Amino acid sequence: MVNWFNRVMDRPDLGKLILRLAFSIMMIFHGWHKLIGGIDYIQGLLTQHGLPGFIGYGVFLGELVAPLLIILGIFTRPAALVFSFTMLAAYLLIDPGKALMLTKVGAWGAEDMAVYFFAGLAITFLGSGRYSVMKDPNWR
Repeated sequence: MVNWFNRVMDRPDLGKLILRLAFSIMMIFHGWHKLIGGIDYIQGLLTQHGLPGFIGYGVFLGELVAPLLIILGIFTRPAALVFSFTMLAAYLLIDPGKALMLTKVGAWGAEDMAVYFFAGLAITFLGSGRYSVMKDPNWR
């Protein structure tokens, strides 16, 4: 019974696809919101930290372009790394103090950004798998 279950469930490429789709589709909603509503908030955070506001346009790269590439399986590893960097930058800009806090429901204060960050890292190391438009290039 266990061997049968393992044989049926041994689908690493399907697991990679599910991770890519779930992670990217959820993130596109964040990017779409910024595309429609604007990035004034992000530009304000950047200028508060002494950085030029135009860097805020990079959010579209990390929250729209990179997830679309990940969904399609095109340059999956670099796109996932770009996304993880975007989440790290968001964490550092918004409130690094969240790392020491719990929410009202007992969740880690930085949980949402951490989940996206680590999912991006996982995809960076796993690659796109079989179900992709473009095979992972050999970066060696």
